[in-house]
Amino acid sequence: MRDTTEPTAPLLHFQLLGPVRALAGDRHVDLGARQQRAMLAVLLLRGGATVSSDELIDALWGENAPPQALGTVRTYASRLRALLEPGRAARTPATVLVSVAGGYALHVAPERVDAHVFERLLAQATAAHAAGDAATAHDTYAAALKLWHGTALAGLPGPYCERQQDRLSEARLAAQEGFFDCALTLGRHTEVVPELTSLTAEHPLRERLRAQLVLALYRCGRQVDALAAYADARRLLVEELGVEPGLELTRLHAQVLAGDPALALPTAGTPAAGPAEGRRPAGAPFQLPAGIPDFTGREQLLSEVQGALTGAAGPAVPIAVLTGIGGVGKTTLAVHAAHLARPGFPDGQLYVDLRGTSDEAADSGSVLAHFLQALDVPESDIPDDLEQRAALYRSVLADRRVLLLLDNARDAAQLRPLLPGTAGSAVLVTTRSRAVTLGGARQFHVGVASEAEALSLLAAIAGEERVTAEPRAARALAAACGHLPLAVRIVASRLASRPGWTVASLVARLDDERRRLDELQAGDLTVETTFRLGYAHLPPDQARAFRLLALADAPDLPLTAAAVLLGTDDFTAEDLAEGLADAGMLESYAPGRYRFHDLLRLYARRRAEHTEAAEDRHAAVARLLDHLLATVGNASRILEPDHALHRHLHPVTAAGTAFADADEARGWLRREHITLAATLAQAVRELPGALRPAGDLLLTWSGLIEGPAHRDELRRLSELTAVAAHAAGDLRVEARARYTLGNLHYFTDVYEAAERELSEALRLAEAAGDPMCRHLAANALGILCFATDRPARALPLLEQARLLCDGLGDQGSEARVLANTARVRLALDQPREAERDAAEAVRIARATGNGPTIALTLYQHGCVLHKTGRPDLAARQLQDALGAFIEQQQRGWEGLAWARLAECRLAEWRDQDAVSCAEQSLTIARDLGKTYCQGLALAVLGRARTRLGDPGRGRTHLSEALTLFERLGVPEAAAVRELLAARAPSAS
Repeated sequence: MRDTTEPTAPLLHFQLLGPVRALAGDRHVDLGARQQRAMLAVLLLRGGATVSSDELIDALWGENAPPQALGTVRTYASRLRALLEPGRAARTPATVLVSVAGGYALHVAPERVDAHVFERLLAQATAAHAAGDAATAHDTYAAALKLWHGTALAGLPGPYCERQQDRLSEARLAAQEGFFDCALTLGRHTEVVPELTSLTAEHPLRERLRAQLVLALYRCGRQVDALAAYADARRLLVEELGVEPGLELTRLHAQVLAGDPALALPTAGTPAAGPAEGRRPAGAPFQLPAGIPDFTGREQLLSEVQGALTGAAGPAVPIAVLTGIGGVGKTTLAVHAAHLARPGFPDGQLYVDLRGTSDEAADSGSVLAHFLQALDVPESDIPDDLEQRAALYRSVLADRRVLLLLDNARDAAQLRPLLPGTAGSAVLVTTRSRAVTLGGARQFHVGVASEAEALSLLAAIAGEERVTAEPRAARALAAACGHLPLAVRIVASRLASRPGWTVASLVARLDDERRRLDELQAGDLTVETTFRLGYAHLPPDQARAFRLLALADAPDLPLTAAAVLLGTDDFTAEDLAEGLADAGMLESYAPGRYRFHDLLRLYARRRAEHTEAAEDRHAAVARLLDHLLATVGNASRILEPDHALHRHLHPVTAAGTAFADADEARGWLRREHITLAATLAQAVRELPGALRPAGDLLLTWSGLIEGPAHRDELRRLSELTAVAAHAAGDLRVEARARYTLGNLHYFTDVYEAAERELSEALRLAEAAGDPMCRHLAANALGILCFATDRPARALPLLEQARLLCDGLGDQGSEARVLANTARVRLALDQPREAERDAAEAVRIARATGNGPTIALTLYQHGCVLHKTGRPDLAARQLQDALGAFIEQQQRGWEGLAWARLAECRLAEWRDQDAVSCAEQSLTIARDLGKTYCQGLALAVLGRARTRLGDPGRGRTHLSEALTLFERLGVPEAAAVRELLAARAPSAS
């Protein structure tokens, strides 16, 4: 389970089972526009799981996403944060709606979301119903249904909400049917007739509701009305679907016609026959294995499987197929679901282990013989021929309601002879193979347990008190097991059998990944044996792919990266990866993306160490690093065209992924962020001779990332690379890593550390003879000195950076440096030289045709024009720059451009326009954590609101701006301080 507590959140309760609302006590909270509410609903329904930006865009717009979709998602996130944590201080990290790895996670306790409460109550009611406790089930169903107040997610747009509406509506119907079943068992037929009449009108083809209405009418003494209800149902089924009513409704009709006493009200202690259950025939087989008493979680999946087995209409046999890796708990879940479904299958339950992962899978003919004997067919009457045996089996099942649990299937060919031929019976299959496809079957992927489910299982076996006493260690133990139920059961059993052990002591034993699989065994339970069964059945090419794909540290891989690791083309790699996914040895969780379970990855690496030579393992990871550097280079050439850096990177052999335009390049960078970070760290730590390409990957990639989400991670990677390069004596790599580190400190307003790292980068670059890094470091250090009110120190640094441009042959960089120099000259009271340099920078930039460089020089030119008393001309330059920044999705620069445009409007006495521009800037700056930009926007707001007649708010804004500027130590603080002093209330 994810930690869904929200310590600083207001006590909001969310309603999704109707129009989406948030309640603070009795007060409704305005959740904003429909699409913003839809995004909130997506995050709430994912229950604390991380939802990537791409997933949110797909959820809200599907294939019709607008070009600015990502920016809109970020805006919605910012607004939702303000609603969810109204008291959060500026620059304080969010704790409710948090940014995680290119997406968002909403940490709200499940009991505060009505949909989660409903699903929990539905699972409890279903369990009580299956156990024969009709009274408890009736009350629990009623409590679940009381949570509804209309159509779920009413009025919300987007394909995700549409799918969830269908899912939740189906669950509501299942709850209503369960409620009516219990009401009929308890003799409350008169009460339910009106509601059943209304509900069958809404869902005229739902046979179970029709059967419940027929039975309720019959028990009310209305036999004619009951027969009329059946006739109406039959007419609709024939006219609409071209089918006759199913076995349940047909049997009930015959019983009503005959006045069957079995339909009468039950006597005390005797359950009544109803539309979903009848009298159990003597000698009916009951072969289900015993249920596991410590079964926990899986409520939603259980509900969906139950619905697939019991809620189907029409002549088809309901078939549910559970797939997933070994050890994930497919059999345990299937057995539990089968026990819950027992009341709906009074003619018996059949079970077989088909031994799909063993060398000798069960023979279908032998299984049929055992099943036929269990169904009271004499051994002498069972044919030898498989087809004849299967035909007899289908005939025997034709008029019965039997549940078949076919466990551990190998393939569809093994299963087909075992399937019934007519509706009434149902089939539940478990298999590791995703390739088991049966006509009409519903396939359910069984993933690993949530953290909550893993902890519940741990507590159920090892003892609640031990888990409660060491909550952090318990979470770490569940994480070390990858939340794989088999692994959690093993460690819990080890704890239970060793009272003297602490949870933390077992966590320590699992810390060493190389020994973790050895530790995960208890008695005859072992994780490695489970994985070995699947591995043994892989053909040689798939077994090699299994080993090599696990070598990358990245938690998931796109198809192109998989092909690179395997040293083959995309088509061959896809065949191999999909074959592994079909075998349950790899997960294909999205089109063209693959990942291992953590423990399965450890097993695959162990096999690789025993099978592949060390140089071959290193070569595979080196190919991936080379491909990523080439691809990031391709992205940089589109996003930063003509930058000299492209000619000063470690040479690559791969072509890398090509991009058609900037949006495609940015999308790839967002999607592959985790892959890039993991591969870079792995190369620096483990890969011989990889420092140069890894260091250049860091340098190029970090320059393409905007916003605060990944700065801490990039800082760690920069420190890791710098330390490794220092130890190896590679001055070039260390200089580039320290330049990156200095930039990151600058972006997070840690100016002292930034200056230290950038100065060291400049020194190292000079010693290494690296003109590219010298240019970058000198320019960055010059900007830092200017920002901290040291223009005299900044000017020679920028002049040094410009001189280096000549040797680099980089006009774009020259234009950028010259634009920065113009700002410095203005601070040195050289307005003519500043205007000259700014105009020249724009001219050079336009000559390059480089869009980002043109936008940057226009921005700096606008700043110079404003400061020299020409706000109208400045505004034109800034508007052109702003349009380019928006098109290029450079949100940091967009925020600054809005702030500078606000200053121009203020200078033109267009105060309301100044407020509008400043508010745009402030929203972006707060979203990105840009302190300086926040200060600029707040300073304008303070002055504009004062002039508009709101001096109280104006002073508040100015005070906030002063606090930010003083924290940064920038010269803008002095002007704001003077304004506040001039407007201070005089002493009385």
